[in-house]
Amino acid sequence: MSAPNIPQIRLYQDWLREQRGLSFDTYDALWRWSVTDLDAFWQSIWDYAGMHSPTPHTAVLADARMPGAQWFPGAQVNYAREVLRHADAAHAAGMPAIVSDNELGEVRELSWPELRRQVASAALTLRALGVRRGDRVAAYMPNVPETMVAFLACSCIGAVWSVCAPDMGTAAVVDRFRQIEPTLLIAADGVHYGAKPIDRSAVVQELRGALPSVQKLLLLRTPHAAQQIGADADWHDAIARSDAEVDAFEPEWLPFDHPIWIVYSSGTTGLPKPIVHGQGGIIMTMYACGLHNDVGASYGANNFGERFHWYSSTGWVMWNCQLSGLAFGATIVIYDGHPAGSKEKPDWAVLWRFAARHRVTFFGAGAAYFTNCMKAGVVAAECGDLSRVRALGSTGSPLSEDVQRWGTAQLLAAGADSVWWCNISGGTDFCGAFVGGNRELPEVPGQMQCRQIGHAVEAWNEDGKPVIGEVGELVCTQPTPSMPLYFWGDEGNARYLSSYFDTYPGVWRHGDWIRIGEDGGCIIYGRSDATINRQGLRMGTSEIYSAVEALPEVLDSMVVDLEYLGRESYMPLFVVLRPGVALDDALRAKINGAIKTSLSPRFLPNDIFQVDEIPRTLSGKKQELPIKKLLLGQPLEKVVNREAMANPASLGWYVALAERRAAQASSS
Repeated sequence: MSAPNIPQIRLYQDWLREQRGLSFDTYDALWRWSVTDLDAFWQSIWDYAGMHSPTPHTAVLADARMPGAQWFPGAQVNYAREVLRHADAAHAAGMPAIVSDNELGEVRELSWPELRRQVASAALTLRALGVRRGDRVAAYMPNVPETMVAFLACSCIGAVWSVCAPDMGTAAVVDRFRQIEPTLLIAADGVHYGAKPIDRSAVVQELRGALPSVQKLLLLRTPHAAQQIGADADWHDAIARSDAEVDAFEPEWLPFDHPIWIVYSSGTTGLPKPIVHGQGGIIMTMYACGLHNDVGASYGANNFGERFHWYSSTGWVMWNCQLSGLAFGATIVIYDGHPAGSKEKPDWAVLWRFAARHRVTFFGAGAAYFTNCMKAGVVAAECGDLSRVRALGSTGSPLSEDVQRWGTAQLLAAGADSVWWCNISGGTDFCGAFVGGNRELPEVPGQMQCRQIGHAVEAWNEDGKPVIGEVGELVCTQPTPSMPLYFWGDEGNARYLSSYFDTYPGVWRHGDWIRIGEDGGCIIYGRSDATINRQGLRMGTSEIYSAVEALPEVLDSMVVDLEYLGRESYMPLFVVLRPGVALDDALRAKINGAIKTSLSPRFLPNDIFQVDEIPRTLSGKKQELPIKKLLLGQPLEKVVNREAMANPASLGWYVALAERRAAQASSS
């Protein structure tokens, strides 16, 4: 007998009616209540989720400023407690906590009691290594169970977690970790990715040398390292304890706004922004978003056997989303490897076979992944039994109507009874989603179903007025609990304010184009600023410039990402070269190599063009956004003010390129 799978948001509304006497005829009415009566709404999330604190909170929202909102003062929480409270019931029902797989077919299951024991052992090891509450712990780790255990151990003792994926080069990782001055580095000395082993032992040594604040190295040794390197502690020893102290271990109670982790979102200039989130804010927003994502406890009758997978690397915020499945009491199923097997022999059916093998019920990935699967001609019915998949999740970039229809048809042909698409859009910035899914609402391919409860999202026109049925700036007019506490090392909140509040003081400007329909459905049209978004991972253009312009042949450069209106991302790189140097295949390869080594293969440009000049303002800033708009088809006079430019004559070449692209598009 299959689980009933009543939508989580319906169960919540039933609870509101029974416990609060609140009934809403439409989802829009529920949403409007949630963004106008913030105290009542967020208190209901606290109560519905069964949150507990040894000390009471004196208010829900004591200060509604943005930034600077103060939530649940007096309350104490811990993310690890939210996860581990499911251990006994889930284990009694025979449900594992984590199922992991990788490119080598190495399948591991971690039971709930074993997860609890490993987390306690690791937390005690961290304390023995000198880690104290508030210390930063930096992790250079892949998407494996050990990384999740390490995070939960940090949360247990109030350490502040920060992770980078091993596909990132030394320079990009150092730019992030150096800012937060970690005292401990947790690292893997190798990974298997793209059908080959990749040694990371030298990078780990470079990181330790480049991070003077790091006092200890906790090393996960793998078969993929080319050399054995010294470490202060071995991961396998760190989780080996099984004694009375481990059995008695309890996560610490932490203030609601105690930092939980630091994630990174890059602007177009300067170093990546180290964004600090709070324990309580993340937990509360996680529970609110969970009602939309519709993932339930695997051991509960409603979602019995739930298996939640969202493909991600540790460098993407969707790793945090995958992790949250544990807090819902679900079995999470994770994959460590390339989603297409290898670059040389791509096989986009890898994850579909993985989902069939592990009986996944919720299968999420980046929109670009599903697009690639469609283009590669993946036939889901040939990948095994996918009949248990009831939901497909998509984010990272706009999902086109064609791809959504393709995915639905594939799963139905593979035996699924029905398919619900949970298309979401949010950000690393606040570790949540502004718009997303609702299983009770109609689905329109290419759209997201609604604005999420508790998130006062609007589309604003050029006059700063809300509009319906028109494309505008995505703004959030009320605070949400998971908005950043602050940026690490940001004196006077200067970078924080300039990142989200410089355009509309007191109102969060997210940097996306959005259209909200009369029916509440939403379409995201890509970035309204110049940040690069590749496969869901955002990178500031300045980081690409640092890599490219370090080459002696390159004098200047500019990059734009033309992700817009559901089109596949197209990212051209423009370079000004030294006199006498020509852009040949060898130099193209050298430029790509610099980006791949310093940043990630995700940020390789689609095309490289040699140009005479990079358009700049009078103050010397590169004109990224105007050129992006120009190449997207907007007229020159509407995107740039020539009088504000240092070199307006440079625009001619880019206008010609835009005209060529427009002609090609019309003839295809």
